[in-house]
Amino acid sequence: MKGTAVVEVVRRSPHPLYKKLIRKSKRFKADTGDLALTLGQTVKIAETKPMSKDKSFKVTEVIK
Repeated sequence: MKGTAVVEVVRRSPHPLYKKLIRKSKRFKADTGDLALTLGQTVKIAETKPMSKDKSFKVTEVIK
């Protein structure tokens, strides 16, 4: 997985009946290009044409 980052997108939504906030997450594989990323960085990703079986996103910028 050289040149690939696994990006986790977390969102909070209320339970339909009990209204408690539930944390839902989804993981995307994204191409890093020439960016040097480390674990825990916040990044912005954009959808692109499929690059492989699982990879169809690209890291566009590092936020922090």
